[in-house]
Amino acid sequence: MDNKILQVIVCFFIPPLAVYMKNGKIDNAFWINVVLSFFFWIPGVLHALYVVLM
Repeated sequence: MDNKILQVIVCFFIPPLAVYMKNGKIDNAFWINVVLSFFFWIPGVLHALYVVLM
């Protein structure tokens, strides 16, 4: 549970890192999040929250 709280906090500051922490590898979700984070940051945060909480 402590890890999930940390991941949610990281979602707001460095979304790709949160996705990497959840999956433990660089996969398609990570790269999608990197691209979304480069576009306005908010889509990257929303995607990271989706990945971490699902």
